[in-house]
Amino acid sequence: MPATILVVEDEGDIAILLRYNLEAEGFRVVTAESGDEAQHAIQEKLPDLILLDWMLPEISGIELCRRLRAREETARVPIIMLTARGEEEERVRGLATGADDYVVKPFSVPELVARIHALLRRANPNLVTAALKVGDLELDRTTHRVRRANRDVHLGPTEYRLLEYLMRHPGRVYSREQLLDGVWGNDVYVDERTVDVHIGRLRRAINRGRETDPIRTVRGAGYAFDERFAQVA
Repeated sequence: MPATILVVEDEGDIAILLRYNLEAEGFRVVTAESGDEAQHAIQEKLPDLILLDWMLPEISGIELCRRLRAREETARVPIIMLTARGEEEERVRGLATGADDYVVKPFSVPELVARIHALLRRANPNLVTAALKVGDLELDRTTHRVRRANRDVHLGPTEYRLLEYLMRHPGRVYSREQLLDGVWGNDVYVDERTVDVHIGRLRRAINRGRETDPIRTVRGAGYAFDERFAQVA
């Protein structure tokens, strides 16, 4: 079963952004717009991790964090605070209340996802798959190594993230804009043609001779990891 993440965020645009990217990662996402809604959601099903906004209507994120840590059933649920407050004093206050991590808005989506994976690995390693394997291509998230047909594939950091992003959902077509947001982050301003350059580098690294290319170009739409690759590799 995928890990369940409760997103407690009253800003609609941010909640939508988080849901889209976390579901693309394979997580089950539940959202709440207030502390009261969050408490009801937790009573219905205990999440595996909570993304908790600092500024919430009715009950503040800090107060909700304090209450969750005081309850036996939620005392060990990983909590990441999301806030526009970047001062050291506020970060210390959030962590002292019981938050496990602290992310300042505007945040990098890939960095936030990496922090979620890290917390879940510590809290419950079974919730995070360490390796992705499709056909004869294997990507190990723990060692950041990629192998194909029993040989090492050497990738740059961007090509590695790009391959991981595509391999998570074979067959799903991502536009260049979606890949820029998911791999580079929505706070990095680069041209969409940058995606084409890195896709080319990725292909040259993972394909040798007459090997089947697992990266599919969808004209006018973007790129996908070919879901048929496992059958032909």
